[in-house]
Amino acid sequence: MGKNLTKRAEDYSKWYNELVVQADLAENSGVRGCMVIKPYGFAIWEKMQAELDRMFKETGHQNAYFPLFIPKSYLSKEADHVEGFAKECAVVTHYRLKNAEDGSGVVVDPDAKLEEELIVRPTSETIIWDTYRRWIQSYRDLPLLVNQWANVVRWEMRTRLFLRTAEFLWQEGHTAHATEKEAIAEAEQMMHVYAEFAENFMGVPVIKGLKTESERFAGALETYCIEALMQDGKALQAGTSHFLGQNFAKAFDVKFANKEGKQDFVWATSWGVSTRLMGALIMTHSDDQGLVLPPKLAPIQVVIVPIYKGEEQLEAISQKVEPIIKDLRAKGISVKYDNRDTHKPGFKFNEYELKGVPIRIALGKRDMENNTLEIARRDTQTKETIKAEEVVEHIEKLLEEIQENLYKKAWDYRASHITSVDNFEDFKKVLDEKGGFVSAHWDGTAETEDRIKDLTKATIRCIPLDSVAEEGQCVFTGAPSSRRVLFAKAY
Repeated sequence: MGKNLTKRAEDYSKWYNELVVQADLAENSGVRGCMVIKPYGFAIWEKMQAELDRMFKETGHQNAYFPLFIPKSYLSKEADHVEGFAKECAVVTHYRLKNAEDGSGVVVDPDAKLEEELIVRPTSETIIWDTYRRWIQSYRDLPLLVNQWANVVRWEMRTRLFLRTAEFLWQEGHTAHATEKEAIAEAEQMMHVYAEFAENFMGVPVIKGLKTESERFAGALETYCIEALMQDGKALQAGTSHFLGQNFAKAFDVKFANKEGKQDFVWATSWGVSTRLMGALIMTHSDDQGLVLPPKLAPIQVVIVPIYKGEEQLEAISQKVEPIIKDLRAKGISVKYDNRDTHKPGFKFNEYELKGVPIRIALGKRDMENNTLEIARRDTQTKETIKAEEVVEHIEKLLEEIQENLYKKAWDYRASHITSVDNFEDFKKVLDEKGGFVSAHWDGTAETEDRIKDLTKATIRCIPLDSVAEEGQCVFTGAPSSRRVLFAKAY
């Protein structure tokens, strides 16, 4: 358990792939490019989902559900949108199977061809805006603030568990507003909600910013994003929020009567995060021994392992820990008491280390005699012995400390991997030798952006919201530039 993991320094990609499988998070399925999320992995996703859902509802959003299938004609209505997703679409053409005449199995019934092909949703703007046309008539119907939790399909050829799969789970918010100002405020608000979740719950520091025109969501006028940095120096887009203008309202004829009684098109946003956040969580905190989970998202926050010989000792230990478990759970702390007699304590220690459980408590004969407990922290791999009567208060504080420590460690790493450069030779050198974010001037053209990407595989991750005006010269062309942007190689 865990000891067989490839070291991060040896092969980071292999380490990640092995860890996802060995920690029981997910596995590849019988469908190429799709994954099975196992109970432990799904438990982490459920905690993410619960917190995000709470935050969405606190900002006035409601959940709904829209169809998995989208008529092909809908995707044709917004030109930029269809161009952005056309190469990733899975298409349903028939609705029936039949037994092959030669008895070899089932085949598609050629007589069961659909009149119009259906697209398995890559995203839901088109089906939702067709629906909103029926929901919105007046300014009294606005704003319309809707979110859905769903699965989507984007036909990826090169896949990796959680980070890039043909089918993945996500949430997608779709809102309609009476004014441009309200829609922009909504898109910005959701970017801040995502950033708050990433930092306060995942322990992942992020940079908030705007995407360049070529990196925007298909059909958006502006894309806001949060960008995180992984331990291998690559960036990961952790969430996006899009100001869609009136593009989809015009494409689907979604109008409303304003307060003056005049007809106007609504203003739109969409925003989403996916199970890719699982990849971000794993790659930000974990180590060569396995997962390291922030307490706020750990399915098991505390595991108690008894060390005993014989049923009598186990019974005594079980009686000792019963009130401790009860008191911890009363504080909202998730606890597992692992009294399995099929595995030795050493095996269990390795198992929970691999699975990233924040705190492990061990209790044996000597602890019973001394009224003490041994507490091990997963993040620092340090141990301490404390009095049994102090354990609940101590663990409460320790969980907060672990959460803060993981964020600080990730923040320090990112801070040391944002490098300002002023010429292209240094730009390439930093990318090759150090990695991380490269802060550099850019002349604002898509041509320069594409050229840099072709030469270095680095893209502009974002134009940071907190960047200040600074006169300079483009790192590649030497043309005038008014501010720095962040480049990085990315997932």
